[in-house]
Amino acid sequence: MGDQEPENKVASGHLRTTRRSLPIALLRARESVMAHFRPMLSRYDLTEQQWRVMRVLAEEGEMDATQLAAKALILAPSLTRMIRLLEKRLLILIRKDADDGRRTLVRIAPEGLALIERIRPESAAVYQMLETRCGGAELESLMDQLDRLVNCLGPAEAQGDD
Repeated sequence: MGDQEPENKVASGHLRTTRRSLPIALLRARESVMAHFRPMLSRYDLTEQQWRVMRVLAEEGEMDATQLAAKALILAPSLTRMIRLLEKRLLILIRKDADDGRRTLVRIAPEGLALIERIRPESAAVYQMLETRCGGAELESLMDQLDRLVNCLGPAEAQGDD
């Protein structure tokens, strides 16, 4: 049978091989992609999670920490530590909600926006390399397929990868 796995493996209750496991395949793909972005982020002393937080805030505007954790796919306890560090670096701004003192509101700082702008050309170059190597249409199709998968299964509950 070679490398081909029988179609009825899942239906018959057999465990898929790790090579054909969807969660493992998605992780392998993520690691393959992120290997091209990590050096760039490292040059700016940013983790992947910090970059996601900054990008979400730049795109979405001010939001409470719970919303931010969900949108950036970061666990709340990790986000608490992270926003303190990003605030100390003057990349984000934090304030208490005037109507509900228990809520923490977070927004990107001008310095954070400036950093995103400094990183933008390098990020665009990585995306260009990915498109050159993998095909722009293929990457767009993959993004569409991943969107359909999330729509079919429902969004993650901010499990994150911290």
